Amino acid sequence: MLRLILALLCAGAALAATVRLYLKDGTYQLVREYKVVEDRLRYYSLERSEWEELPLNLVDLKRTEAEHAQRQEALRKEAEEVAAEEKLEREQRREADRIPPEAGVYFVAGQQLLSIKQAESKVVTNKGRSVLKILSPIPVVTGKATVELEGERSANLVASDRPEFYLRLASDERFGIIRMGAKKGARIVQRWTIIPITKELVEEQQDIETFRQQAGEGLYKIWPVQPLEPGEYAVVEYTLAKGNVQAWDFAWRPGAKP
Repeated sequence: MLRLILALLCAGAALAATVRLYLKDGTYQLVREYKVVEDRLRYYSLERSEWEELPLNLVDLKRTEAEHAQRQEALRKEAEEVAAEEKLEREQRREADRIPPEAGVYFVAGQQLLSIKQAESKVVTNKGRSVLKILSPIPVVTGKATVELEGERSANLVASDRPEFYLRLASDERFGIIRMGAKKGARIVQRWTIIPITKELVEEQQDIETFRQQAGEGLYKIWPVQPLEPGEYAVVEYTLAKGNVQAWDFAWRPGAKP
């Protein structure tokens, strides 16, 4: 980034030092600077690297000054944009540097960075329920199952309908934000269909479209593209068709204090 800024500054300096001196016949000369001296215009020619003069009545001074002012304003705005971009990148680096090295999900709340505890998921079938372990094998059952979290409401409240999270992955897996389904006494993370004989697992979940920004090795920042509707959500990490989903639950309830 620093090299880019230096290159832009050098290019800007070069452009700022180049002025198109327009003549009334429609042509122009590239000059470094110029000044009006009585009825003549004195200028430093970039082509010949020396001072020269022209009768002032041959120069389109109004057009020359107007274009030069426009170019100066464009360079000023470009410099401001570069400075703002660099400031944003510095702030993002400082924020990412605060994330602990341990795998998990961290919630950005203003100047605070809060760790969210991983929820304990349970696989529920018509034969009962079992605790879903990290990287656990697909249950040896057929038919339907759901991955659920105990309780109908999360204790982790966010203060915005576009919350920002950092996710540090333990391994290279899929991840995202989902909206959880409602069930009496529980929240549904995923619905599974387990195909007989092959034991193939088909997972269904309500994905939320997110922006993703890599902030380091195995570290990602994610946030919703659109404002969330009030409800129960989770940041999830999983391997497709492996039955090993991990969830970090949260809720967006307007007016509720985090």
